[in-house]
Amino acid sequence: MNTSVDCMPQGLPPAIPTLGTLLLLANVLLNGASFWVFCCRIKQWDPGMILQFSLVLGDMLIIPVAPLRISYLSLGNRWPFGQFLCQFEVFLQSAHVYSSVYFLTLICIHRYFVVVRYKSESLWKKRSFLRKLCLFVWLVLFVQGLPLFFFLKTSVINGSAECLNIHQSELSSAYFFYNMVFIGPSFLLPLAVSLTCGALLGTAIAKAAKKSSRGKKMKSRSLQMITVSLVIFGVCFGPLHICRTIAVIVKYYGMSCKLLHQVEFAYYVSWVFTMANTCLDPLIYVFANDKFKRSLLTPFKNAGASRAVSVRALSRGACRAESCIPAQGKVTHVQEPDCPLDTQKFASPQPWRQS
Repeated sequence: MNTSVDCMPQGLPPAIPTLGTLLLLANVLLNGASFWVFCCRIKQWDPGMILQFSLVLGDMLIIPVAPLRISYLSLGNRWPFGQFLCQFEVFLQSAHVYSSVYFLTLICIHRYFVVVRYKSESLWKKRSFLRKLCLFVWLVLFVQGLPLFFFLKTSVINGSAECLNIHQSELSSAYFFYNMVFIGPSFLLPLAVSLTCGALLGTAIAKAAKKSSRGKKMKSRSLQMITVSLVIFGVCFGPLHICRTIAVIVKYYGMSCKLLHQVEFAYYVSWVFTMANTCLDPLIYVFANDKFKRSLLTPFKNAGASRAVSVRALSRGACRAESCIPAQGKVTHVQEPDCPLDTQKFASPQPWRQS
């Protein structure tokens, strides 16, 4: 039975929305560059790129609505944008978090089949299967977030409109059951699958590394990818789910306001860590995909090479021009086959006189 008590919301330090803003800008830069590479630089996609591109799309979902949440936190938990935008913001925020969770898990599974089961036939190596799988995941994300449009609403607390706030007493039951129903299949199961694939992949790579230099290179790149994936799970998504679960339990069972305020602050800190996953995901593309890395770095290498050629050309032209200029008071006849000037025109019938 719900025995929650009313606790007044407390303000947050300005560092939280400030960090959120910086991470949002980094998200726009990094994932914008990733989107450009996948769409404009890579002509033929490998099967794994379908999963990686879906991860890019998931990271970009948060871009249009993150300013709303940052403004909400900056205004001291006051939501001035209306109920529909509250529902839409939370819907996209949920889709962003769980698209990252699901597609990171699928990338780990795909990597396992490509590296460990590389000799055997598998659906995980076929583009058609992965396209259908990604469409299914997006459908799951839509269905998972759809209930938010029905039960989530804004509430007026202490004269201010609140959106997705733990102090909304009338929604404490909905928050509690929604969290308990989805945390297992949406986070704990993908985490367990990713850890299992990582352990199996690490064991296989350790054996392969002893046989050839190619195995050592594969070990380094794959271990980097596994490490980044598990760091994202543990640092970016783990604290969010832990803090949210504790918060809904404390609120639902009416525990102390002091504990609820502490958990609430920890939850918003974990939200900052969740925003950071958008900056770490591009490392997955670099470690797991040689085409992505080459396509990303090639324009910078070409620009550097063009600049070096231009500098050498200008230096060569300047040296040749200096050899064509006559010294004052002397008749100059320069025999430089590559000189663009006709040096005979500088000579005079009589010697030049110094003034």
